[in-house]
Amino acid sequence: MDSLAPKKILHIDMDAFYASVEQMDNPELQGKPLAVGGGGERGVVAAASYEARKFGVRSAMSGVQARRNCKNLIFVKPRFSRYKEISKMIRAIFYEYTDLVEPLSLDEAFLDVTENKKNNPSATLIAEEIRDKIFTVVGLRASAGISNSKFVAKIASDINKPNGQKTIAPEEVEAFLEELPIEKFFGIGKVTASKMYQLGIFEGKDLKEKSKDFLIKHFKNSGAHYYQLVRGLYQSEVKPNRIQKSVATEHTFNKNLTSEIFMMDRLEAIAEELESRLQKSKIAGKTITLKIKYSDFTLQTRSKTLPFFVKDKNILLETVKELLFQEKVKESVRLLGISVSNLNNTSDKDEKVMDIQLKFEF
Repeated sequence: MDSLAPKKILHIDMDAFYASVEQMDNPELQGKPLAVGGGGERGVVAAASYEARKFGVRSAMSGVQARRNCKNLIFVKPRFSRYKEISKMIRAIFYEYTDLVEPLSLDEAFLDVTENKKNNPSATLIAEEIRDKIFTVVGLRASAGISNSKFVAKIASDINKPNGQKTIAPEEVEAFLEELPIEKFFGIGKVTASKMYQLGIFEGKDLKEKSKDFLIKHFKNSGAHYYQLVRGLYQSEVKPNRIQKSVATEHTFNKNLTSEIFMMDRLEAIAEELESRLQKSKIAGKTITLKIKYSDFTLQTRSKTLPFFVKDKNILLETVKELLFQEKVKESVRLLGISVSNLNNTSDKDEKVMDIQLKFEF
C-alpha cells in the first residue's frame, strides 16, 4: 500500500454511555431524564441521558444544580464494573475489523481501518457496520466520525449525535477546519481561546491567516502545533498499546474541611486506597500530586517528583503531608485527591488502557 495515501481513521463514541447502560438494564428508566451520579448536596453528575440533557443537565454538574434544572430527574449510582463489562464487549467488535484500536476511555476509541480484516475499502461503510453490530450484540447506540486524522474524526463524531455518523473526506478537511470554532481545536482550552479572541482569532480561517512565527511568538511551542493543525498537517498515529499515565483517587466530603489535621485524616484513607490500586495494577510512580478543590470550586494542585518509584502508602502519605503544609490552605476544602504519575509501566495489557476511574462520592 502507498505510504503516502491518506489514512482511514474512525472515532467511535457511545451515546450517553453510562446512562444508556442504566436504561438498557432497567426498562423502567427508558425515555426518562436520568443522571448517573449523586443527587445530594455533594453529589456530582457523572453522565446524563439525552432526555436530561434537554434540561441542561450535563456531566460534572453538581447534583443540586441538576435537580434545579430538571425537577423530574432520576439519579442512579454508577456501576463501573458493569460499564467495563459492556466496554469489553464493544472493544471485541472493534478487533473484528482491525488490531489498530486506541481506546480513550470506556466509551470511545480510535480505529485505523486503512487496512482492515474485512478488506473493505470504505471506512464509511465499516463505521456503519460497526455501529449496527454494537446495537445488535450489545443493545446500545454509537456515533462515529470518519476522516484521515484522529483530530478531525473525533470532531466529526459529534456532528450527527446521537446515533449518527459523519465523514470528512481528505479533500474536505481544510475547508472544514477553516469553519471550525477555535475552541474546538485540540490543545485550545478556555484560557488559550480567550487569548486568541483578543488576537482576532475566532475560527480556523482566522488561525490559518497567522504566520508560523506569529503563532510561536504568542503561543510558544504550541504555536507550531496550531499552525500544522489548522492545515490538516498534524497526523498522529492510532496507538493500540496506549499506556496508563496516572493512577488517582479522590474523595468529595459531605462537609467542608477547614483544618489540616482533618485533611490529613482523610488523606490517609485516600492514600490507602491508592496503594491498593497501584498494587493491583502492579505499577509504581515517581510523581505524587495533591489535588485540592475549595468550597468556591477553585482547584489547586501541588506536585513532587521523587528519585525512586513508590507505591507504598506511608511514603505517599509522607509526601502528601509535605505538599499539604507547603503553603496554607486558603479556605475550606470540599475535595481532596492524590495521584501518582511518571509511572514505571510498560505493559500493554487491556486493563491498562486508560487512567483509573476517579470515584464519585454520594
